[in-house]
This record gives sequence, C-alpha cells and structure tokens, in this order.
Amino acid sequence: MIPEELKDIWTNARDQVRTWQQNGESVVFTNGCFDILHVGHIRYLSAAATLGDHLVIGLNTDASVRKLKGPGRPVQNENDRAEILLALSAVDLVVPFSQDTPLEIITWLKPDILVKGGDYTPDTIVGAREIVSWGGKVMTLPYHEGKSTSIILKKM
Repeated sequence: MIPEELKDIWTNARDQVRTWQQNGESVVFTNGCFDILHVGHIRYLSAAATLGDHLVIGLNTDASVRKLKGPGRPVQNENDRAEILLALSAVDLVVPFSQDTPLEIITWLKPDILVKGGDYTPDTIVGAREIVSWGGKVMTLPYHEGKSTSIILKKM
C-alpha cells in the first residue's frame, strides 16, 4: 500500500518510468539509505547507471533509516539526501519509500533492471523474483570493501 504522504511522488515517478520505457529506454533501479555519500556509493551508482538508460534510486525515508540503522541515523534528512543524489549525473530520479523493504516501490515502478551491491546474492535481493517475472534482469555490482558510512562515522 502506498503511504498517503508519498502517493503523488510515487505516481509521478511511475509516470516518468513508463514514459522512458515507452520511448524504448531502459530503467535501472537500486535502493538504499545513502546517508553520508562516499566513494563506494559514487563507484556503485556510476556503475549502475551504465547498465541502462536511466537510474532510479529508491531512497529510505528518515523513519525507515532509523528503523534499520538505529536512533542516531540518518545523519542527513531525506530531502538533503535526495538533493545530493540528484546532483550526481548518474542519477535520474529519486523516489522515497518508508516500508521495511523496497518491494512495493519496485512492483509499483516496474523497472527493467534491479541492481544491488556485491554484498548481496540474487536470492537475497528483495524484488528479484518480481523483476524476473516481468522479464527484467537482476544484477550485482562489486562491493567496495572498506568504503562505508559506518566506517566514516566511526572515524568521526
């Protein structure tokens, strides 16, 4: 069920994805918190963008980040995180989601390619079965060891 506060955003995002697909352009989807953007994120998002014509990011809302990472997170609010991501040339669209997993936003948008980092395996990627069911692809990209928000926060 689409959270009421996100209904317009999700609807506009789906319309944009459908327009791209109707124009023969492929849509790549990934998701995450992207709390403190670091080189691992940049490498990952740059590589993800090369897999298709448009990169869409499902961005965990502040409430869902707190649920996943604890009360001290996120460091940056969801609007700031979205603005930072959209400033990257690799990123075409950012769509917030508040659920525990991105499954609903994935099935709502129906992207062509679902991508996650190499710390995942295809059988552990939420939405993989659904993507394959409509003819899409599921891919993993290399994980950049030692490049993480948690490591940066520990150093601080």
